[in-house]
Amino acid sequence: MNKVVSILDSLLSKFCIFLTVILVACVVWQVFSRYVLSTPSTVTDEMARFLFIWVGLMGAAYTLGQKKHLAMDFLLMSLEGRSKASLQFIIDLACVFFAGVVMLYGGGTLMEKTLSVGQLSPALGVQMGLIYLALPLSGFFMLAYLLRDLWASLQTFAFSHH
Repeated sequence: MNKVVSILDSLLSKFCIFLTVILVACVVWQVFSRYVLSTPSTVTDEMARFLFIWVGLMGAAYTLGQKKHLAMDFLLMSLEGRSKASLQFIIDLACVFFAGVVMLYGGGTLMEKTLSVGQLSPALGVQMGLIYLALPLSGFFMLAYLLRDLWASLQTFAFSHH
């Protein structure tokens, strides 16, 4: 399991860096073309918007895997033993539900429906369903990390004292 998570960490971090580099290049070109050439590029404007979505969702999955996501954990940190382990398990279950139902299933359904109607982006002419692929893909990565965390929570709960 650790080997799979390590490979996922490496792939996601490199993918996020790649997307960010392209995003920055698009924004720099957009600013240059708008203010220096006085001819804004609609292609890089649209591409930057789509890349921002992808960076945000893939970055959220990576951050979740690194356990560096934003959390209000003052209640969790105030507990100890089985109470803490129980709450962590409930939190992990809620996150699995969200990633599975909203991100993976809901995002996958949105992607499928959009692909089936053939909606294209105005400037790039890209299938919008491919843009929406970021939702179920991010959900899949989140689920992989969350299943690792859920397993760890179960083990902690099983071996914690009253």
